[in-house]
Amino acid sequence: MTVRTLLACTLLALAGQSMAAASEEELFFKSTLEVNEGVLTFLTTPPTNPTHHHQNRLTIFPSSLDDGWVKLEQCHEHIDAVPSSQIVYREDRIRDLRLTRVENIGKVWVQGHTVQMENIAPAALLCVLAQTRALSADGNGGYTLSNGPYMRRFLDGYYPMRVSVAVLLRVPGLRYVAIDPPAQDGFAVYQDTDEVGYDTWFEGELNTHIRFTKAVQP
Repeated sequence: MTVRTLLACTLLALAGQSMAAASEEELFFKSTLEVNEGVLTFLTTPPTNPTHHHQNRLTIFPSSLDDGWVKLEQCHEHIDAVPSSQIVYREDRIRDLRLTRVENIGKVWVQGHTVQMENIAPAALLCVLAQTRALSADGNGGYTLSNGPYMRRFLDGYYPMRVSVAVLLRVPGLRYVAIDPPAQDGFAVYQDTDEVGYDTWFEGELNTHIRFTKAVQP
C-alpha cells in the first residue's frame, strides 16, 4: 500500500506501500541525531501525537491453501493531511479492490490497483476490502503469511507508526506455529484457537512472517 508524497508507510506483502508528508512538528522536534535510519526499533511507549495506524484483518479460507489468496480488510487511520496522495498495491497481488469507508478526505476513488486521494484533512480515515495473495506453501505441510515491509519514512529518516494485524483461520486443522520477529516489548502477539495477530509501535522497517501447519484430517 502506498500513499505518494514524502513520508512512506509500506505494506508490500499485503500488496502495497503508503507515503504521506511528515508534519511540521515532526520534522522540527526530531533532530538529526534522533532520526532512525532504517534499523527496526520497537517502541515501548507510543508517541503522544496521533500517528498513522495501519490496521489489517486477514481471513484464510480452504481455497487460500491452494492459490494463496486471502481476504483483506484494511483501514488507515490518521493519514497525514496533504493535498493529494495515492495508495498503490502490487498489481499481481491484489484483486477486487473497493472502498468501504472514507472520512475527512475530499475525494477518493479506486483506479486499477490504486486508491487515489485528494484534499486529505486531519483525522482522515480510509478503509478498503480486497483479496490479496499473501499466503505461500513450504512444500512440507506448512504455510507462511508474509507481510511487509511496513515503514513510515521521510527522506532518510524513519518515523513512528502503529501496525495491527489479525489473521482469522477458517480452515479446519490449520494451526498457528510461530511468528518472526518473536513477541517482545513493543511487539505484542496474541493467539486464540482460530485467530492470531499482533500489535506494534515501531520505527524503521518491519517485515513479519506468520507460520502455520495443517493437521491431517482423519
